[in-house]
Amino acid sequence: MSAFNGPAEVQVLCLKAIAKATGATLGRNPRPAATVVQFKVTSQGITLTDSQRRVFFRRHYPVSSVTFSSIDPKDRRVFGFVAKKPGSLAENVCHVFAELDPEQPASAIVNFINKVMLSQRR
Repeated sequence: MSAFNGPAEVQVLCLKAIAKATGATLGRNPRPAATVVQFKVTSQGITLTDSQRRVFFRRHYPVSSVTFSSIDPKDRRVFGFVAKKPGSLAENVCHVFAELDPEQPASAIVNFINKVMLSQRR
């Protein structure tokens, strides 16, 4: 389980995107409430499920749309991924999450995303 902190539109596909999205989310006043989501990674893509349906029910990002994943450089308990914005060829969106379960640390989730999904492109 992870906490979904919302999407933030970004221009650049790099580590700075994760830092920018995290800073934008944490810099809001009032700070937005986190939504606990199930974060599932398969060779087909990333599926987010908000079982309480506070923000959405389910979102799927096909492997072809996910372009980058990393831990936030300033807080190792925050991670995110960049994906092509649905319906757009040029725009991207960066989703950031906070680690909730120490048994599933952010670093392990990012490593799994990179191994299972992004390695398919090499």
